[in-house]
Amino acid sequence: MTITELDKIVASLPPQEKRLFHRIFHLSIATGRLSPPPTMHPWIEEHFGSVEKVKEQRIVKVTNLITFEGALFNPLRSRRPIPAEDELHVEAQIVERSREDLLQSPEESTPEDLFGRVKGQSSITASNIAKYDGLHGMVIFEQHDPLRFSREQIIDYLETGWRWAQRAHAQDPSAKYYFFMWNCLWKAGASLIHGHAQVMLGRDMHYAKIEGLRRAALRYRAEYGSNYFDDLYRIHLSLGLALEQEGTRVLIYLSPIKDKEVMLIAEHLDLPLKEGIYQVLACLRDRLHLTSFNLALSMPPLGEAEEDWGGFPVLVRIVDRGDPKTIASDIGAMELYASSVISSDPFEVATLLKQCLGEERC
Repeated sequence: MTITELDKIVASLPPQEKRLFHRIFHLSIATGRLSPPPTMHPWIEEHFGSVEKVKEQRIVKVTNLITFEGALFNPLRSRRPIPAEDELHVEAQIVERSREDLLQSPEESTPEDLFGRVKGQSSITASNIAKYDGLHGMVIFEQHDPLRFSREQIIDYLETGWRWAQRAHAQDPSAKYYFFMWNCLWKAGASLIHGHAQVMLGRDMHYAKIEGLRRAALRYRAEYGSNYFDDLYRIHLSLGLALEQEGTRVLIYLSPIKDKEVMLIAEHLDLPLKEGIYQVLACLRDRLHLTSFNLALSMPPLGEAEEDWGGFPVLVRIVDRGDPKTIASDIGAMELYASSVISSDPFEVATLLKQCLGEERC
């Protein structure tokens, strides 16, 4: 199965699953046609395999009708030649840039929050010096190289961030909207190479996109009488794009913001979810050559809230941000203002994740 055949895959579903798919997603197929001059044929064959592949291209357009996230899939785009800024391997750049490492001795070179630092087994917190919000900290990894992580380290980073949130909430009970994010390497927006995540605790309401998702899920429940996240998982499972492991649901999202986006859904920020996050990251790193990525964790508020959070899970989203050596950004006007353009195939990602999280764990 490939994403270019999604219309045929959906058509083969049992009637109930097909109705559920069309309740949440709109699917359409477009064909792009072109006529290259003979002088271009050698270049096309070198980069795309054959002239016929580019003469007629099948594009799959998927739109989430509940959240209005959309994706345009054309795997041919993964073969576009993109110039590299630096010929050094990513590992060599990480070593090179470690010589001026501001986070190597965090207790001497970073500020701390007014409630102090949280220390984990392989991480420590600091107060972010240029804040997004009133309560905005960092979880600084002991390991400089952000791509060298183990199961124990990933669990520690998440637990340290959670303990930071609890301390911040104790200091300011009105701050209760927790957000954990990890921008890995410069391609994903990190200004420092040394491994670190960021933690925030907002007041008044959750961050805009999370609040928008909560409201979309409420509208869905009011209209259809079922939980949006349960149905989203069920659709992906019926298509072979999801699996469940110890209560954590993992799905390769059909309307990703960028390539290889994976969602993890759980009721609690528990050990199975933390282990699932590690397994997904390790599989993407080791089997799909992930080097730069964004990870975001959101959840219902820590304290009582006026708004309805019923049925909203702990939600983790992980997305590939491309090769750090390339000079081109993976985010352009299409992603900002129209619909995401995707070159990876969710079915290929699903196959590898099932191997990693199943009988062949990473």
